Amino acid sequence: MLFKSKIFKTECIELENKNSLHLINIPVLDDCIKSHIDANIVSICEGAANTDLSIIKQRLIAFLTPKKGSTTEMGAIAEFFGHLYLTEIGFNQEFLFLNLEEGSIKKGFDGYYSWNNEAWIYESKSGNMETKGATHTSKIQLACSDLKEKIAGAPANNPWKNAYNHASHVDVGTSKSIRQSLQKLANSFTEGKVNKIENFNVIPGSTLFLNGTWSDIDAKDLKPKIDQLIKAFSFQKIQIICTNKASVDLFWDYLEN
Repeated sequence: MLFKSKIFKTECIELENKNSLHLINIPVLDDCIKSHIDANIVSICEGAANTDLSIIKQRLIAFLTPKKGSTTEMGAIAEFFGHLYLTEIGFNQEFLFLNLEEGSIKKGFDGYYSWNNEAWIYESKSGNMETKGATHTSKIQLACSDLKEKIAGAPANNPWKNAYNHASHVDVGTSKSIRQSLQKLANSFTEGKVNKIENFNVIPGSTLFLNGTWSDIDAKDLKPKIDQLIKAFSFQKIQIICTNKASVDLFWDYLEN
């Protein structure tokens, strides 16, 4: 599957078996991107709520402020833009970005989506480009490893139950079949049954914050590495998302203005 964004500077490259590699470059938040955030920030954060734009900005500021300067802050901002992109290209969001518990980090999967009646699980990883070993391939590898562990039942909390609770609160088109599937998976987790990642569609995401010198993602350099990397992965279908973003300050500037 190949996708085209009307909002972001992107390139979508076809991989084997109709899977895709998405390359996104965000050096600035131009007026088009800001308008798109304005139109979608409430639904991404709270589903079909009637929250005013100014209020949702205040809630995000309150959520992010205690985390300033941490990897959690960076991860949350990277994850938000992943959701912004995926919903823009047509994936249906079956969860809320903000946790159901005020101010806390969402447990379980970073995102649960549907596309043409198929479920997709999203996991986002991020880092500073200047950090040793921080590359898109290393972050994608980490995202896939985390997905495998969560799907197999490694976490202490039940990620399927968390996803079911979120899907039950979205109210923006989540189908009954999605909730029924999640409830079944949650029950299987409780019973100790092991799921295998090769039975699921996955979306591993990598975001690198450049914090200084800008450069677009080098597609010719990255694609062969991704081709080699995913040979060791198990999945039913995969969409890989790699994003270069100038800095976390871009989102703060948006929220505070």
